[in-house]
Amino acid sequence: MPTIEEMLARGKACHSAGQLADAGRYYQEVIRADPANVEANYLLGAACHALGKAEEAIAKLSQAARLRPDHAPAIHHLGVVLAQSGRAGEAEACYRRTLELEPNDARAHNNLGALLTSQDKLVEAAACYQRALQLEPNYSESHNNLGIVLERQGNLGEAEAHYWRALELNPECADAFNNLGRLFVSQERLDDGVKLYRRALELRPDFVDAHNNLGIAFTRQGNLAQAIACCRRVLELEPGHAEAHNNLGVALAKEYKLDEATAFYKRALELRPGYAEAHHNLGLVLVSQGKPKDAQSRFKRAVDLKPDFADARFNYATTLLLEGRFCEAWPEYEWRWTAMVLDQTLHRTRWKGEELPEGTVLLHSEQGLGDTLQFVRYAQLVKSRVGRVAVECLPQLADLLATCPAVDTIVTRGDPLPEFDAYVPLLSLPGIFQTTLDTVPANVPYLKASEERIAHWKEEFKREKGFRIGIAWQGSRGNKADRARSFALELFAGIAGLDNVRLYSLQKGDGQDQLEKIAWPIIDLGDRLGDFYETAAIVSSLDLVITCDSAPAHLAGALGAKVWVALASVPDWRWMLEREDSPWYPTMRLFRQTRLGDWDGVFQRMRQALVELV
Repeated sequence: MPTIEEMLARGKACHSAGQLADAGRYYQEVIRADPANVEANYLLGAACHALGKAEEAIAKLSQAARLRPDHAPAIHHLGVVLAQSGRAGEAEACYRRTLELEPNDARAHNNLGALLTSQDKLVEAAACYQRALQLEPNYSESHNNLGIVLERQGNLGEAEAHYWRALELNPECADAFNNLGRLFVSQERLDDGVKLYRRALELRPDFVDAHNNLGIAFTRQGNLAQAIACCRRVLELEPGHAEAHNNLGVALAKEYKLDEATAFYKRALELRPGYAEAHHNLGLVLVSQGKPKDAQSRFKRAVDLKPDFADARFNYATTLLLEGRFCEAWPEYEWRWTAMVLDQTLHRTRWKGEELPEGTVLLHSEQGLGDTLQFVRYAQLVKSRVGRVAVECLPQLADLLATCPAVDTIVTRGDPLPEFDAYVPLLSLPGIFQTTLDTVPANVPYLKASEERIAHWKEEFKREKGFRIGIAWQGSRGNKADRARSFALELFAGIAGLDNVRLYSLQKGDGQDQLEKIAWPIIDLGDRLGDFYETAAIVSSLDLVITCDSAPAHLAGALGAKVWVALASVPDWRWMLEREDSPWYPTMRLFRQTRLGDWDGVFQRMRQALVELV
C-alpha cells in the first residue's frame, strides 16, 4: 500500500507529464486518506482548472486556502479561476491577499492589472504592470498588457514599444501580434496591421479576436470578400460573437447587400441588446433603404446607450435634414466635428452670430469642394452683422469665391491667415441663422464667372452646332458615399444619340478614364477645365449641365446655370426626399432613382425631358 507521500509524488509526476486525469486520481486518493492535506487540495484544484472543470477547481483551491490561509500559490490560482469565471470581485480579493503574502510576486501584480484593465481602472492597472516589470523586466506578458493600457490611454508610441518588447522576449506571442496589428490599423497603417494579424493566426489558427480584427482591417481596405470570409470564420468558431455579426453586417452593407446586412445587425442585437454600434449601423442601412424615420429610432437608441456617440448623433441629424426638419437638425449636426475627420486647426474665438460691426470673421471651409460652393452663400448674411468677411478655402476655389460680393478677403489653405476676430466653419452657418426650408438663402447667382472667359468659350462652342450639354458622372472616389452617387459614363449613350445634342465632358481626375471606352461623340474638356474659375466660365457658356451629386452640381447651381442632377434613391441630405427641385438652387432639377441602383430609369426620364426641351 503506497504511502501518502508516494501517491502525492506519483500525482506530481503525472501532472508534470501532462497526464492530468491520472494526476487528479492520485491527488484524490491522498485527500481521501488525509482530507486536510493542503498540497493535494491545491494541486487537484490546479489539475481541474487545466481540465476545464472550473467549479471543481474553485472548490479545491478554496479548500486549500481555508486549510492554510497563508498559502499564496493556492490563493493566487483561485483568483485566476475566479477571474476567468467572471467573478471579478472575488478574484481581486484573492490577488490582493496574494500580494499581502508575497509582495514581490510579479505574476500576481500582472493578473491584478489584467482584472483592473477589464474594469477600465487603467491608472491602477498600469501601476500593477509597471511593478511586475520592475520585479521581472523580461516578463513578456506584462509588456503586452501594459501596451494595451497605454494604447487605451492614448499613449500610442509607448504602447507600440511595449508590444515590440513583448515580441522580442516571446516571438510566438500571438496576443502581442494581434494587439500591435490593432494599433497599426487605428493609425491607418492597414497593410502592416493585416500582416501582423496574419502572423497571429499562423501562431494560433483559432484566435477569434485576430480573425475578427483582420475582418475589420479588410473592410477598411475595401477588401470586402476577405472581410466577409474572416467574419464568417469568427462565427464558425464562436456563433454567439455579437461583434462579428455586426462587422459582417458592415461588410455586406458596403457591398449593398442590405437585406443580409440587416439580418446580421439584428442578430448582433439579439445577442447584445445594448450594442450601440449595431443600432447605429442598422440605422445606416435603414437610411439606404429609404426609411429615415425607422433609422432615427435606431440612432436615438444608440445615443441613449452611448450619449457621446458622435457618429450616431451626426447621422441622426442628417436624417432630420433629409426630411427637411432643419431646425431640429442643426444642433445635432454640430457633432460632425467629432464624428468626421475635419481640419480644426483654428484655436480662436468661435463666432456665434453676434454683431461685430468693426470686426472680421473668418469662414473656415470644411468637407468637400461642393460643400464650400454651397455654403459660401452665407457670406452675405454674415456680412450683414460684421465689418469684414474672410474665407479660407482650397486653392482651386480661391479665384471663384473671390467673386462672392460679400467676401472681402480670400486665403488659401496652408497660407498664413489674415487678422481676424472670430471664425466659424461654413456648415455651422445654417444653424447660426436658424435656416428653415422657407428661409434658405437661395438668391442666385452668388458666384460669377469671368465675362471675358465666357465670351471666349461661347465663341469656341459655336464651332459645334446644337444644344450644348456639359456632363459629369464621377465624384471623388475617396468619398465614402461615392459608390451610391456616381454612375457609368456609358449611361449617357441614349442622350448622346439625340439629334441636335452635343456633349462636353466636365470630368476631371477620377472617372476620366471612362472616356476611352466610349464610341459615341463627346468633346473632352477635362484638361482645359483649369481651376473652378475657368470651369465656371465653361458652365456659364453651356445650355445645360447634367451631373452626379458632386462639385459640378453645386458650381452650376451657384452660378444660376441650368443643371440637372441624377440622384440615388436615398441621396445626400441636402437633396432631401421625393422632390424634383432644390430649395438651395432655383435653376436645378433633380432626377431620382425610383428604386435602389436603378440608373437606367433615371436616364430614360432625362432623355425624354431633353426631347421635350430641345
